[in-house]
Amino acid sequence: MARNPPSLRIISECFIQPYDVVSNSQQSKQPFYLTPWDLVYIHPRFFVQRGLLFAKSPQPHDDFMETLLDKIKHSLSLALVHFFPLAGRLKSIKNKNPLSYSFYVDCNDSPGAKFIYGALDNTTVSDILSSTDVTEELILQSLFDDDRTANIHLHAMSLLTVHVTELVDGVFIGCGRSHFLADGNSFWHFFNMWSEIFQAQDQAEGNTNIASISISRPPVLDRWFPDGHGPLINLPSTPFHDLDYHHDDHGHKHDSTKICEAPKFRVRTFHFSSQVIAKLKAKANSEGETSKISSFQSLSALVWRCITRVRRLQPHQSTTCLVPVNTRSKLEPPLSQDYFGNSVGITVTITTAGELVGENGLSLAAWKLHQVLVSYNDKAVRKGLDAWLESPMFLNPEAGSLDPHCVMINGSAKFNTFGNEFGMGKALSILLARNTATSGKI
Repeated sequence: MARNPPSLRIISECFIQPYDVVSNSQQSKQPFYLTPWDLVYIHPRFFVQRGLLFAKSPQPHDDFMETLLDKIKHSLSLALVHFFPLAGRLKSIKNKNPLSYSFYVDCNDSPGAKFIYGALDNTTVSDILSSTDVTEELILQSLFDDDRTANIHLHAMSLLTVHVTELVDGVFIGCGRSHFLADGNSFWHFFNMWSEIFQAQDQAEGNTNIASISISRPPVLDRWFPDGHGPLINLPSTPFHDLDYHHDDHGHKHDSTKICEAPKFRVRTFHFSSQVIAKLKAKANSEGETSKISSFQSLSALVWRCITRVRRLQPHQSTTCLVPVNTRSKLEPPLSQDYFGNSVGITVTITTAGELVGENGLSLAAWKLHQVLVSYNDKAVRKGLDAWLESPMFLNPEAGSLDPHCVMINGSAKFNTFGNEFGMGKALSILLARNTATSGKI
């Protein structure tokens, strides 16, 4: 019998501001300027959502959720003191003679981060962990805010939305953030420090004095710009050139156009054990007569080959693998790994379908990926930024899929996803919203 789609019951919505806003630092009162790395992602649908699924204790006390929500909200408020741009709002300035636009985050004129509490009354942890791709899709649409569409004005969007969903025997804590404000490294940095504050707050037995709860890795909020640019970057065009612009008396833009629904993609999850990955790495290195190919490069090569094979490309057709790279360590001098914002470049590896699916395709693809990744250095990073500043281009997830012959590998196993605890032990699973799904994106 077909199962009815789960129905989320919204119980409450509010906004969370940094704790004790009046005493916040002078830095939080200044505009948070956007760098070229940030500006690439200015689009409402680049609202990236991730979340962790936790199990309740077998016999939770009667006020379990009320107590948990109070602690989550308070620790979030404390975390936002350190990561205050997440509580801000995007603002823009329309410049004349010549016409151009500049963007920044206002950390003062904002109600704060959005907080939603809801319940899936008939859904269990097992329903989620054992779901098929179809039922998983239905459940995921309920767990995340604006999962499929972002029918909201960009300048009115909360840059951070926390969505807590109560299940019959579990709790899901989801977070969505505007990609132009933070990359994956910064997002999980925030999540890790929020968890750290929650646990410290728990151990302090109600002592919630902000001065008594510090964090082990404060974010570096100073902005980094290529030489000769910033803090405001004037763009001759924007990703919204076809939308109706409205500016208030202060030059702030408000667009009145809503975003169309994104194309729907069937999404599947595949699991690779550490033993399988070790075999892949050994095979790629053995075939390539080297020892330099990493586990990541071997697995990426396998996925790239598999997707290319099922696409049935002609042997002479080119296929591309795109891999985003954390550029903090690539720059000279390097940026701190705690630099908050976007610091991401994209490497491009190209070969033909015939080479990729051929007999030695695994080692060939893995070695090509290795060469491109190790050669991506300070010079390459700055060259890419200079080219973007010369001719700005904005990523648009609504344009449909990537190049039909392309594969893009996202995310990183280096992110500390399962080190986050909120009084319920380790998370059982990490879940991803489908709002930025495209064909060939991994």
